[in-house]
Amino acid sequence: MKYLKYILGILAILVIGFFLLGLVKSEVTYECEVIADKPLAESWAVSQDDKNMAKWLMGFQKTEHISGTPGTVGAVSDIYFISDGQEMTIRETITEIVPNESISMLFTSDFMDMDYNLTMTSVDGKTKIKSNTTCRGNGIISKSMVALMGSSMKTQEETNLSNLKKTIEDN
Repeated sequence: MKYLKYILGILAILVIGFFLLGLVKSEVTYECEVIADKPLAESWAVSQDDKNMAKWLMGFQKTEHISGTPGTVGAVSDIYFISDGQEMTIRETITEIVPNESISMLFTSDFMDMDYNLTMTSVDGKTKIKSNTTCRGNGIISKSMVALMGSSMKTQEETNLSNLKKTIEDN
């Protein structure tokens, strides 16, 4: 009986710690950067072409336009992914766009919201591609999960940008 109390006490501390983590670290922010050996205009065009998305976004299936003019501020689309055998839908809203320079989007799902900004700048005939991301869980459990998944989300974004660089350079 004594051991059961200790085990339950440890479990209670772990559960409380998990929830406190979500309260203390309610959002995760990270940056990633690559340089593609292609001019800016070509890099931008490749990154904005829906036909190329499956080449650089892991699990990408399709985009379904919902409202607004595609590729402009206010455009809303549902993006479909397959992740671990499960279909996942994320709603994308373009919040700012400067052609050949930057695009900012808000991605929303039941689990979390993500503010995403992709910028491209010309550097000696090459293109520096940089992303800035801020993720927030939409509930107490998802806030804690996002806090724990921060490094894996950054690793995924590094992989995506590396794949984008390869897609641009293979164009």
